[in-house]
Amino acid sequence: MERHRHATATLPSLKPRPPLAELYECGRLLRDKCPRGAHATWRSPPRRAEPLHLLHQSCAGRLTELVPVRYGRMLRSPFMFYRGAALNMAADLAHLPVSGIRVQACGDCHLSNFGAFATPERRIVVDINDFDETLPAPWEWDVKRLATSFVLASRDNGHTQRQARDAAIACVRAYRTRMAELSRMSILDVWYATTELEPLIPMVQDRETRMRARKRLEKVRSRSVAEHDFPKLVASDGGALTFKDNPPLVFHPHDRSHAAFVATVRKAFWSYRESLSEHHRALLDRYELIDIAIKIVGVSSVGTRCSVMLMMAGEKDPLFLQIKEAQRSVLEPYAGRSTYANHGQRVVAGQRRLQTASDLFLGWTAGSDGRHYYVRQLRDMKIKPLVEEFPPSAMIQYANLCGSILARAHARCSEPAVISGYLGRSDRFDEAIADFAIAYADQTERDHRALEKAVRAGEVEVLTEAA
Repeated sequence: MERHRHATATLPSLKPRPPLAELYECGRLLRDKCPRGAHATWRSPPRRAEPLHLLHQSCAGRLTELVPVRYGRMLRSPFMFYRGAALNMAADLAHLPVSGIRVQACGDCHLSNFGAFATPERRIVVDINDFDETLPAPWEWDVKRLATSFVLASRDNGHTQRQARDAAIACVRAYRTRMAELSRMSILDVWYATTELEPLIPMVQDRETRMRARKRLEKVRSRSVAEHDFPKLVASDGGALTFKDNPPLVFHPHDRSHAAFVATVRKAFWSYRESLSEHHRALLDRYELIDIAIKIVGVSSVGTRCSVMLMMAGEKDPLFLQIKEAQRSVLEPYAGRSTYANHGQRVVAGQRRLQTASDLFLGWTAGSDGRHYYVRQLRDMKIKPLVEEFPPSAMIQYANLCGSILARAHARCSEPAVISGYLGRSDRFDEAIADFAIAYADQTERDHRALEKAVRAGEVEVLTEAA
């Protein structure tokens, strides 16, 4: 890897903020080192690591009995493989040219890691909602991963190659135009910028998608933790409240290793409390920890130590918290080590920089086993987009939305005028990334076939679940 490719751009002093024209010119000059068209190319390097080797590497330290579940989920489709192969793409991106501008990157920026949720003020906003891999890194890495995810998801839905490419272009164009808008705003206006869900729904072109979105918003607003989530998740066993077992997704430990993990979680809970602000600690102290269960989540996180905690403040006053293991970011070998000794703190700090509104109970801790964790609410009016049901028009509109949100996230922690100066007003960068996204989606399909072949040969154990 060529060191100069990842050198941070030399920017004018940001205190006070230089004139916009100077910042734009700083970004424009970076094209001399890294032309926008240079982002179009993807060719597998001669010494590219075997995809299965990197997958096995990413499973190091995970609960071995859950690794087959992870592989089973990745086996379903190239897009599902892509979701679990963040390390593979990070290794590939490290060989590609970049402008030299670094941001607080999401690190695993694909379309399924965006969604709607309630802010502490109970507004429903749309934003990035997964930060396990967040780290300062080149901004292009997030853009390329997001655009490629739209190509793969479009292919999964049976869309044409042209429609898949249109979705990728829409994503990058929205990023570019929104970054230009943000560059003209004050720093505080950028920080306060949010994307609320309700005003977006009438603009959805596809009637079925629009009606589905409206019903889901109405449903989540009408639900309450006490009346809906509590009876669904919790049972009374002889008067004692416990999570309902639903293996392999949710279960109580019955062996020594799992029991040790639960004991670790209980001990780590008290140091987690210290990571909260004083008024949030006072709020948390009104609840009592009642039960802990193991929970499997997502694709890339399967096998990491994750549990759910039942907290009660009264007979009908529950709070559900999720504690997730935070491992080293997949970007670290290529973008540099985190400045945080605790990876849970890395995740929390990155989330607070990128996200417009964060969970009241977001915090971090470390276990007696030396592992790092972060904590957040399990369910708080969350809405995941049903991407698998999107027709082409809805996919393109969603690509516009995600590209715009990613631009706002990057602008919160960098100088948007410099990125905008690099991007320019033409569609040259948009077209280049679309070319890359098509080529890298093809690579992902080849890597997915390698996993299929290994499974057929009995080299990789998988556990498939009911759809």
